[in-house]
Amino acid sequence: MENMHKVIGHKGWKIAYFSMEIGLKNEMPTYSGGLGILAGDTIRASADLGLPLIGVTLLNRKGYFLQKVDEAGRQTEHHQEWSPSDYMDLLPYEITVRMQKRDVRIRAWLYEHQSLTGSKIPVIFLDTDVEGNSLEDRMITDSLYGGDRSYRLKQEMVLGIGGVRMLNSLGCSITKYHMNEGHSSLLAIELLRQNNMQPERVREECVFTTHTPIESGHDRFSHDLVLDVMDEDVDLDALKQYGGEYELNMTLLALNLSNYINGVAKRHRDVSRKMFPGYEISSITNGVHSYTWVCPYFRKLYDRYIPGWANEPELLVRVQSIPDNEVWDAHMLAKKELIDHVNSRSNAGLDYDTLTIGFARRFTEYKRPTFIFSELDRLRKVNEAGKIQLIFAGKAHPRDTMGKAFIEKIFQYMEELKGEIKIAYLENYDIDLAMKMVSGVDIWLNNPRKPLEASGTSGMKAAHNGVVNFSVLDGWWIEGCVEGMTGFAIGPKPEVDKTLEQIEKMELDDLYNKLEYIMIPKYYCRRDEWVSLMNNSIEMIAYYFNSHRMMRHYVTEAYL
Repeated sequence: MENMHKVIGHKGWKIAYFSMEIGLKNEMPTYSGGLGILAGDTIRASADLGLPLIGVTLLNRKGYFLQKVDEAGRQTEHHQEWSPSDYMDLLPYEITVRMQKRDVRIRAWLYEHQSLTGSKIPVIFLDTDVEGNSLEDRMITDSLYGGDRSYRLKQEMVLGIGGVRMLNSLGCSITKYHMNEGHSSLLAIELLRQNNMQPERVREECVFTTHTPIESGHDRFSHDLVLDVMDEDVDLDALKQYGGEYELNMTLLALNLSNYINGVAKRHRDVSRKMFPGYEISSITNGVHSYTWVCPYFRKLYDRYIPGWANEPELLVRVQSIPDNEVWDAHMLAKKELIDHVNSRSNAGLDYDTLTIGFARRFTEYKRPTFIFSELDRLRKVNEAGKIQLIFAGKAHPRDTMGKAFIEKIFQYMEELKGEIKIAYLENYDIDLAMKMVSGVDIWLNNPRKPLEASGTSGMKAAHNGVVNFSVLDGWWIEGCVEGMTGFAIGPKPEVDKTLEQIEKMELDDLYNKLEYIMIPKYYCRRDEWVSLMNNSIEMIAYYFNSHRMMRHYVTEAYL
């Protein structure tokens, strides 16, 4: 406990980083996807840079879910039980939050992330599985994004209100509260209480990052539900004033009580300004933690030729000092590891020498997971120009029936293209599988419907390993794409004056034509040009789109 006080209890300025999910270890299923992985990279970069930051999140004792997919592509969800005591320490502090006319007790677990530099960042995991709570209340911190609207609101009370009270109990001196998406915005209501309902004082302390243009990503709760669940902890007049007259909009609550607001890419900033007119919204483009997302084979290369890169990823701009053959050899080692893994988990029979395209992300409609199969005759023509093979991975939310249907469609295309194009689908996409995929494929495919990709970070991870990006011009790729140098765009620029149907036709033409006439010839016939693309990806993308640069921007633009 003495060490705990050194890490948490010391006085001085500190940033409290609140996120519904934080992904730190594969064995700790406290994340669902991009938001949680980004939060984990934020913690890692903050530790490397020695920032005075403390993370606050929920424990999620049963994880998001363990995905099982049968031979027809039907997804089922299962609890992912794990033991928090294997990775973190239980702190001797409890606080309460009032819900439905009873006090819900909340305790905290401490996880310390230690950087290679020796610096540590504490992360507080809030837990309601406490003796004295009812069975219903003990389950509040069981499942990430599980349950009904009442369950979600209770979780967000634990995170926002409970998180602030727990930091107070721990003796933390917080100068900035960073809300990573609107799930934690009830913390602003708790701060209002602590500041005699003075909104200006609260705004001075609050930073808000919005992460998605997707409507379902912005939580809303009816006032009837709020009155029922929040009980004595609710000031309905304040919630209506700052969170919406007709319903509690968690994004609106954060917008109204934060002095600094940002989107996660320049394009996302512009989209967010249209979504929320009247608010000053800035942008800090996301980044990924370089050391975490570089595979062992490239780490070894970078260590030899670019010493210091791990804590100064901007040094990756010097990648041209590495001989091309060594870059290619490192990639092929990563590819072999991925192909062996795929073949051990499926009967796809993938091989090492075929151009391999990877698509891995949450399976949902706007991500268009089956886009490459839109015109099978054209895809077959691409495959005749040079053999391709495809690897898919990703979970669909348990209530996303369309997302689940996309997984089944992948399996149908596997059957339809059997003997022509090898296709693999890997279940239970997680941190370890992501690491294998972003380093082992040749092309990283991303084709969301514009402008619904706020940022996207998987392509940044791929670029760190010399994998070539092939993506629509949305999110971060608008900033990262130098056509034919750092990768390739699918379709027109965002400002093109075309209908949605025309844009989709242009995207499909681009997808097939660039594969057939540019990428396949380079890969199979002009290997030196392909390796040049790989080098450019590292030199022009990895050096900038990393979480060290991102956190320096947060410090100078949001925290100070």
